[in-house]
Amino acid sequence: MTVRVVLADDQPLVRTALRMVIADESGLEVVGEAGTGAEAVALTEKERPDVVVMDIRMPGMDGIEATRLITRGSGTTHVTHVTHVIVLTTFDDDDCLYGALRAGAAGFLVKDMALDDILDAIRVVATGDGLLAPSVTRRLIRDFADRPVSAPPNATPNAVPSAHRVGGITGREREVLALVGGGLSNTEIAERLSISVATAKTYVSRLLTKLDARDRVRLVIIAYESGLVESGR
Repeated sequence: MTVRVVLADDQPLVRTALRMVIADESGLEVVGEAGTGAEAVALTEKERPDVVVMDIRMPGMDGIEATRLITRGSGTTHVTHVTHVIVLTTFDDDDCLYGALRAGAAGFLVKDMALDDILDAIRVVATGDGLLAPSVTRRLIRDFADRPVSAPPNATPNAVPSAHRVGGITGREREVLALVGGGLSNTEIAERLSISVATAKTYVSRLLTKLDARDRVRLVIIAYESGLVESGR
């Protein structure tokens, strides 16, 4: 299947470079470009892409608000198609990054990454997996854990706290959730627990369902907020 991509960035040169690289890749297709957050939201509603590569700092509506609107409306009872958002940011822009995670971003990239890595990231996120493998991501996730946890904007008043949500999972699932929170891949989890990679994937899938988590990034946040992973681990 072809992964349909929308590029959202206020810099035309960035969009052009990404579009040219993606055009040379089989299985990837750019179906639209946006220069503002509002344009990205409208284009996503129209095209229903698989992945939106979203810049953060754009005129008018920024990428964080656009991400929140896209992920809030994607995969609801009325919209069966799920659009995943990768936020494109700079490494030292931590506040924007954490806001993007809480807004529902499935992953994030830094603008000085190799183009091949960006292409790989698009493919990974399109499968429904969060982008947590790169070492820079693990560092940012650890930094995220050190920050005070606050309710995300537009949170549901009756939302169940993470600590209570993990009360309904098994002991083994808690182990897996803690390892996911530590940034381990399915392969690394399998090695740590002496299980097969397929079994590790099954546990992660069950956790996504039981904890009503959109993707792996949400599992990481739940692991930290519930205390299964200590800050700085």
